[in-house]
Amino acid sequence: MQAIAGDLFRALSDPTRRALFEWLARDGEQTVHGLTARAGVSQPAVSKHLAVLKLAKLVRFRREGRETHYSAQPKALVPLVDWMSHYGVFWRDRFDRLESLLNKMEK
Repeated sequence: MQAIAGDLFRALSDPTRRALFEWLARDGEQTVHGLTARAGVSQPAVSKHLAVLKLAKLVRFRREGRETHYSAQPKALVPLVDWMSHYGVFWRDRFDRLESLLNKMEK
């Protein structure tokens, strides 16, 4: 699971890739040209970012004529959510212990 979460972290570590994924997740399927107009970077750069997202299985694509359409695959985030849940429990436990210790020290 950690290797998969690592792949997702790497893919989403770049702000442009995160923005591309968020646009696709929020606004639905879009073409490379549409994403390029929003991204503020060149079309080759957008294509490279989409390739990284594809490798992480965060997006899928389909071709229609000369256009390539991309869509988000939010279910691919499940390993990342699971990883965060695991560490959320870990830190909650640590903070609960700290709170108990501080309460004991106050008395």
